[in-house]
Amino acid sequence: MKYSRLTKEQFEELHQEFINFLATQSITHDEWTNLKANKPELAETELDVFSDLIWEGVLNKAEYLEHFSSQHMYLFQLGEQKMHAIVINVKNEAIDITTKEGYNWLRENLMDDSVEFLQADKDYGDDKSLDKFNMIEQGAVITKGELYNYFNKLIN
Repeated sequence: MKYSRLTKEQFEELHQEFINFLATQSITHDEWTNLKANKPELAETELDVFSDLIWEGVLNKAEYLEHFSSQHMYLFQLGEQKMHAIVINVKNEAIDITTKEGYNWLRENLMDDSVEFLQADKDYGDDKSLDKFNMIEQGAVITKGELYNYFNKLIN
């Protein structure tokens, strides 16, 4: 398995897609029921293959990632050849931008001396999708890029 298995809730949301996946494997409903009961290791393998297919599709479509911590905001544009990062550091430890109050403070004080903007490009490793997945595993979330684009215009 390349990524991680989908959660029960994710499988429930993707129920129809999973049925279609089984159909492409020529596995009927009765065969799937039999597989789960009599060959659970094979059923587990099918769940893992389906999970990887879903992850691969999601990661290929992802264009932006965001990751917040109390004093840092990491905004990534996921390009074809490399990713571009914009990092906002809040040097005032009394401010926690993961809270509504802290985020509002940041919005109102972008030009404060305690707010620092950094940018960098980073090449992907051997597997671009796995690089994206590892960032998500570390807490990043896929977004539409509104914050990235806002700060990109602001600092460039």
